Amino acid sequence: MIIDRVRRLVAEALGTGLLVMAVIGSGIMAANLSPNDFGLQLFENAAATAGALLALILVLGPVSGAHFNPVVTLVSRGFGHHSTGEAAGYIGAQIVGGCLGAIVANVMFSLPAIELSTKSRTGGGLWLSEAVATLALLLIIWGLVRAGRASVVPFAVAAWIGGAYFFTSSTSFANPAVTIARTLSNTFAGIKPASAPMFIAMQLVGAAIAFGLILFLFPTPAPDPTRDPANDSGPRDDEVATDA
Repeated sequence: MIIDRVRRLVAEALGTGLLVMAVIGSGIMAANLSPNDFGLQLFENAAATAGALLALILVLGPVSGAHFNPVVTLVSRGFGHHSTGEAAGYIGAQIVGGCLGAIVANVMFSLPAIELSTKSRTGGGLWLSEAVATLALLLIIWGLVRAGRASVVPFAVAAWIGGAYFFTSSTSFANPAVTIARTLSNTFAGIKPASAPMFIAMQLVGAAIAFGLILFLFPTPAPDPTRDPANDSGPRDDEVATDA
């Protein structure tokens, strides 16, 4: 089973890394293609991120569940689907993979491999947005899984993230690993390291509230929650796909 565990960790690192590449790379490209139109830049960034996220979840979901997000892993741990050690491994892989993804994205556009962002993102509205975006993301994922509709999770997650880029003032990071990674790129999608801790704190607040809401709204998981995800293109109840 050691090989299987390593395979899952590699999938989480790879998926998170490729997701971060999509976020940062599309942000750089959008700024280059539409330098005078912030709305168009945001649309290009959102569309590329949502599309990449959908593809990554569909491909890697059967391997690791395609969490790509520490808050998804923490909620899964809260439901007892992972041991503390397994959850810690997932989170470590997501953070490392995300940071490597940021470095690769920078290099692909001939920028310094690591350049700390100077883009300040702070204020009550942005912090509230992160809590709301994270709460809703987790509610969508686990609500569908516990209702027996796990096969549509990849599409619902991609749609939520793509939309939330526009209706949240923070552009919906909703992911501690991605937030950390984005501090390493001084580009359109970057976030100043000093701004990241509060974003992550509010993401954790959103996750805690979501956990309670999931238990209240969906107290009984659908029958047969451990079906093989390779047969239904969706995650098992203990392997839940996420986002950005």
